[in-house]
Amino acid sequence: MPLNACSESPRAACPPADDEMPVAPAKALACRQEIISTLLAPRASISPKYFYDQRGSELFEAITRLPEYYPTRTEHALLQQHGHAIASAVGRGRVVIEPGAGNCAKGLALCRSLAATHFVGVDISLDYLRTAVLRMRQALPGLDARAVGGDITAGVQLPADIPRRRRLVFYPGSSIGNFDPPQAVALLAQMRALVLADGGLLVGIDLPKDRATLEAAYDDAAGVTAAFNRNALVHLNRLIGSDFKPQCWRHLAFFNAAASRIEMHLEARSAQCVRWPGGGRDFAAGERIHTENSYKHTLAAFDALLRRAGYASSQAWTDARGWFAMVHARA
Repeated sequence: MPLNACSESPRAACPPADDEMPVAPAKALACRQEIISTLLAPRASISPKYFYDQRGSELFEAITRLPEYYPTRTEHALLQQHGHAIASAVGRGRVVIEPGAGNCAKGLALCRSLAATHFVGVDISLDYLRTAVLRMRQALPGLDARAVGGDITAGVQLPADIPRRRRLVFYPGSSIGNFDPPQAVALLAQMRALVLADGGLLVGIDLPKDRATLEAAYDDAAGVTAAFNRNALVHLNRLIGSDFKPQCWRHLAFFNAAASRIEMHLEARSAQCVRWPGGGRDFAAGERIHTENSYKHTLAAFDALLRRAGYASSQAWTDARGWFAMVHARA
């Protein structure tokens, strides 16, 4: 890349923004407005849900195979070790609902162990999800498996013929850690609203551990996480018509001990003038866009979140090192 590839003209030289915005469906318009409002905030940010276009989903799957990224293999080992106990606590013959289902690999394993009758995968990247659900149908021919495109944070409409009873919301991978505690409570309450009194939640959480292990997991030597982070800008360019230059942004990941969370940011390598139809923003060299938090909850702290969200009781299983937990909460 040429040395000046990321340099931009001063503010006065920026091209004028278009005043006209093409007519868009209500959902696309709301998405656009959400993205722009967070980009224009005093501290710019992007919701981590915009990581997951087709390319982002593929990159995240690659991240889960990296030597530094412990959560996936630790969670898998935990489920292998405690699988029978978890199945006994959760109960067989469940209707499994998995928000953010991705490649459905974990959902498939759970459906098999629980002899699930139905599976509903929900994901913002619908094409990627449909392929994964097709594989589930082939692997478990007796399973009624569906793919639903949607954003769980905005509420999800499940197919009308999915049974209301014996539902289990499955939210593995510590994705709940991407939400600030008040947001996490709201999301946990939304998940609880999907089930009746005989239902529940099975959720994975990443527990606190040493800084070096945490930071390596979000800033791998091969640069896959950096590519994943910058790909969010590619996705935004398609969604709002912006002109971000991903190569001009540096990936940052660090542990914020006071908040007990990993933070991911994109930092401008030089002054950037980013435009989109109807507006834009100038970023100074070194200015950051906050792209993700990943909270590391203790079991006690997470149980308090569950109680605030209306769950009646919970039970947890951890791996031998105490790095990860799977929590079952009853509605």
